[in-house]
Amino acid sequence: MPLNYPSSTCFILLLVTITRLIYTVGKTEQQKALILPDLDIENIFHKLRDDPETIQMASTDYGHIVHELPAAVFHPSSIDDIATLIKTSYNSFVPFHIAARGQGHSTQGQAMARDGVVVDMATLRKQGNGVSISVSKDPLIGHYADVGGEQLWIDVLHASLEHGLAPVSWTDYLYLTVGGTLSNAGISGQSFRYGPQISKVHEMDVITGKGEFVTCSTQKNLELFNAVLGGLGQFGVIARARIALEAAPKRVKWVRLLYSDFSAFTEDQERLISINGRKQKNALDFLEGMLLMNQGPINNWRSSFFPLSDHPRIASLITEHTILYCLEVAKYYDDQTEKNVDKEIQVLLQGLAYIPGFYYEKNVSYVEFLNRVRSGELKLQSQGLWEVPHPWLNLFIPKSQILDFNSGVFRDIILKRNISSGPVLVYPMNRNKWDDRMSASIPDEDVFYTVGFLHSSGFDSWKAYDAQNREILEFCRDAGIKVKQYLPNHSTQEDWTNHFGAKWMKFLERKHQFDPKMILSPGQKIFHKQLQPAF
Repeated sequence: MPLNYPSSTCFILLLVTITRLIYTVGKTEQQKALILPDLDIENIFHKLRDDPETIQMASTDYGHIVHELPAAVFHPSSIDDIATLIKTSYNSFVPFHIAARGQGHSTQGQAMARDGVVVDMATLRKQGNGVSISVSKDPLIGHYADVGGEQLWIDVLHASLEHGLAPVSWTDYLYLTVGGTLSNAGISGQSFRYGPQISKVHEMDVITGKGEFVTCSTQKNLELFNAVLGGLGQFGVIARARIALEAAPKRVKWVRLLYSDFSAFTEDQERLISINGRKQKNALDFLEGMLLMNQGPINNWRSSFFPLSDHPRIASLITEHTILYCLEVAKYYDDQTEKNVDKEIQVLLQGLAYIPGFYYEKNVSYVEFLNRVRSGELKLQSQGLWEVPHPWLNLFIPKSQILDFNSGVFRDIILKRNISSGPVLVYPMNRNKWDDRMSASIPDEDVFYTVGFLHSSGFDSWKAYDAQNREILEFCRDAGIKVKQYLPNHSTQEDWTNHFGAKWMKFLERKHQFDPKMILSPGQKIFHKQLQPAF
């Protein structure tokens, strides 16, 4: 429900804040006239909500571990509303924190704003008042989609497929917002070849921490463009992104292979991702890997792949080796390339050191492959197992240290604790597919691995997984493994400085340039400036 106008504490304190700004000693009438049109207090007020249900929604996320109560939740009717809200905070002597919330898929409170305002970006999508999704073509850059930051990738997929087109870089889960994934990087099994999602953006409209609406690209306002991509929401709210599109395939040849030897598993992965040229017809389109262990089901919730008739055989192997490593690859095809896809897959996989007889394949539609996680999500929702704690840990590990990580973490910490029942992903990416000018922080080596511990737990057991995560990070520190967190969760300035490394000073400069009052995305806990409660 809307705030209780006019007696709400929220309204009174906000009004006081604006009044103090306008009637500060020394302000001229001309200055007041310049400020007043930008501060549409009445418009802002009617779109703020502080009822218990709304506050509760904004005080939690997919992780269900961190809980931070905002003062109010903002339901914008337009992009201009968001700019006005941010400008109101920026121009106030007591600025308040603001966090843009898409799907709330963060796991450690990154999209929260304690005592501040959470902007519910989904309102724009549900009311159809955002940028929406439109497909066009430019003679210089080819086909693209202009997409509102509040839009879901699943909707981008369907809208672009109507034109026979699609983006080439994805996340494993498509029910995330465009602005959310671009604020991190957006990675999946396509990243080794096509780069992360942030590498496929031509242009953006961004509302900075000053409330300024700025169009940025590689051609104009480049500093803001690079800051926002992978910038963890620190420099602005993404109102629109121009995403590169290419001709969409129709079907996917999807293969899984099992390994008992981690060295052979990683060597084969690295060999396959070395074939990554955009024009190389014999390159794979997707490569990931995962662990199979006794603690978890052979077919995890992310996809049911292995035939039930083979489960006893696979289980016997897991018992023998304690951990199996599953290589997962895919190659796209259409009507013209269908006749060659089997041969091309066999050529690519020739000589791989997987366990003989443990080769599995499927042929599925392109949409079914990209949206493969959705069916598992719906099943968990129906069982009441989706809205539970998710003590995730996502890491980037240099190639030169991945064997040490396997020995110290997979083969030691994970087996000793014996609690990892969710998916554990491990697969490599090529550094040359990333633009180092952007804010995202990755290891320095040419090839690095992403490792994802995607745990689910009960509300009374998540602390055990959290302790395991801490032990993994401590092991990496003590062993000198130069790990970077993806979807990072740090609590000290020293940790953030180490996270960004050589980029830290540039990150600071950009913060002072685009959000000097440190208003945006306080839930990331990068900057610990304490602002006044919003209302």
